[in-house]
Parts: sequence; structure tokens; C-alpha cells
Amino acid sequence: MKSAYELAMERLSKEAPIRKLSAKQKEEIGELNSQCQSKVAELDLLYQSKLTAAESTGDYEALEMVREDLAREKKKVEERFEEKKEAVRTAD
Repeated sequence: MKSAYELAMERLSKEAPIRKLSAKQKEEIGELNSQCQSKVAELDLLYQSKLTAAESTGDYEALEMVREDLAREKKKVEERFEEKKEAVRTAD
């Protein structure tokens, strides 16, 4: 008797078969992951002084705005790299 997980995986594989990635695709995706992490770390460094300044003044509204802005920028970077990775996955 199959588990619910096994049944779900069978249905999923029928709807969207799993594609095997080539070594080159895996390498490109790994490089894109590395670049994405670098960009996110760069954003953290750029926003650190703004966060520190807002914390030191006790302006919690400004602090929250800076945090939201940082989160928004990180999300943009991650979405951009996810699009690039998807392009690599679908390339033949």
C-alpha cells in the first residue's frame, strides 16, 4: 500500500515530469546562487549604516521603513536571480 506522499508524487510527476539537469546547468545554477548570496550580503552591508543610524536616534518608524526597504530590495534581487535560474533550467 502506497503512502499519501508516494501517491502525491506520482500525480505530480504525471502533470509535470521531473527534468534532469546537466552538469553545466547545475554549475550555472550554483554560480547564480553564489552571485545572489553576494548581492544580498552587499545589500546588508549597504543598509547596515542606515539601520544603525535609525536605531541610535530611536526613530522606530524610520527603522521600520529601512527594514522594509531592505526586505523589498532583497526580494527584487532574489526574484531576478530566480528568473535567471529558471531560464537555465528550461534551456536545452
